[in-house]
Amino acid sequence: MDKPVPMIATADIGRVASELLQQTWSGRQIVEIEGPHRVTPNDIAKGFSKILGRPVHAEVVPRETWEALFKAQGTADPEPRIRMLDGFNEGWIEFESGESGSIKGEVELETVLKRLVER
Repeated sequence: MDKPVPMIATADIGRVASELLQQTWSGRQIVEIEGPHRVTPNDIAKGFSKILGRPVHAEVVPRETWEALFKAQGTADPEPRIRMLDGFNEGWIEFESGESGSIKGEVELETVLKRLVER
């Protein structure tokens, strides 16, 4: 609940993609982008608490329940999602250059959460 992970706002993805499309380069380019700060599940819960004006708490979902839960949510094959979550939780999914080598977005977590609540 306290492990920070990279997340990115869709607005930042669009902005960075637009900037990259205007650049001149050749060959293959790998661009790693993330938000201005890495966030934890507790950060997200705290942000929702502030916006909603009531307590919100993040809770651990036991790994052994993931497959059934994801299938109940409509995922036909939950294995790739489970492997991705394992990768973040175990630390083997990380940007090649680490946090210091990624392009940082501008949109803060609170802005994204406010937009979600407004919809």
